Amino acid sequence: MELKDRFLHYVSFDTQSDENSTTYPSTEKQLVLLKALKEEMISLGLTEVTMDSFGYVMGTIPATPGMEEKPVIGFIAHVDTSPDMSGANVKPQIIENYDGRDIPLNKDLTMYVKDFPELSFYKGHTLITTDGTTLLGADDKAGVAEIMTMAEYFMNNPQIAHGKIRIGFTPDEEIGRGVDHFDVKAFGAQFAYTMDGGFEGELEYENFNAASAKLSIQGRNIHPGAAKGKMINALQVACDLHEMLPVGMRPELTEHYEGFFHLIHLSGSVEQAEMAYIIRDHDKALFEEKKGIIASAVSYMNKKMGQECITLTLKDQYYNMKEQVIPYPELITRAQEAMKMAGVTPIIKPIRGGTDGSRLSYMGLPCPNLFTGGMNFHGKYEYCSLTTMNKALQTMIHLASLWSN
Repeated sequence: MELKDRFLHYVSFDTQSDENSTTYPSTEKQLVLLKALKEEMISLGLTEVTMDSFGYVMGTIPATPGMEEKPVIGFIAHVDTSPDMSGANVKPQIIENYDGRDIPLNKDLTMYVKDFPELSFYKGHTLITTDGTTLLGADDKAGVAEIMTMAEYFMNNPQIAHGKIRIGFTPDEEIGRGVDHFDVKAFGAQFAYTMDGGFEGELEYENFNAASAKLSIQGRNIHPGAAKGKMINALQVACDLHEMLPVGMRPELTEHYEGFFHLIHLSGSVEQAEMAYIIRDHDKALFEEKKGIIASAVSYMNKKMGQECITLTLKDQYYNMKEQVIPYPELITRAQEAMKMAGVTPIIKPIRGGTDGSRLSYMGLPCPNLFTGGMNFHGKYEYCSLTTMNKALQTMIHLASLWSN
């Protein structure tokens, strides 16, 4: 199956994950695509194909004869799409030989180059966009399609030398649970790459250290006419606490290696309110400092109110994979070489986020992240370049061969 057809087939599956679910995977519909991938692997002739009770699908592209002792490498992608926008009834639009101009998604919505200047890079490419009513699902079905097309290529061309290659597909990456039950030992690779990046040439082995902060604020509701000295307005406490955090450390004011506090939820009433933040920083010391800042703000507000009206729950989510990857420089140098062989200029940059690979690296599977060609993830402006997707495919093919040298 051609890469384009495979990708269009996969995005027809609604695989949206649900952060409020208590099951694993968080939605049954993810299992529909995961089961289909398992069957497709079997039909292509892959070996050691499994799907465990958590939905993880793994398979093997056997080593060519004489290459069995080479390092086992893996390629991993996630099947779920973001809870931020619907992934049902996706209607992809294909633009051949993109002319570099604004792209009408539907009669009411246009993707303007002035808003998305990176579109100029894709002039002449074949683009796949949404119709403006759903996300596309390139995050990460572009990666899934590229991995499966690579698998088909190697199975159809057994004369091309490579070691054993393991491929794996995970659920629930978008809600931070993608590798909660991933069996690294069963996967059996010494190194792996997640195919979950965006812009052409991205090679990422640094990501944020990440934590969540949830705050529960207990107020005291008194009639405003008699409130002096008695009322504790939980919403006002929330606002005051937020203003105590450094204004310059917000996502919209930071870039590159700069960390942030991101308020992602605020709700409630005078009587009771809830807040939620994500805390991010590439530097471990600055990450710990940020957690200390929010803890100190909570302590100060509680003292000011004269009681423990704010309860803070801090939880680390994942850590910077750099510490686990840099002892193996060949992970990066071979990826760079493979990109150049595919006609791609490598762009090494930190991820202002995280991937399954960040956690896998700390589980004993060093796992940098490679580009897929998808852009504007999680929303109606999502698109991908089929031209770049094919370069990602070629990069994987070259990379697998380089690991057999």
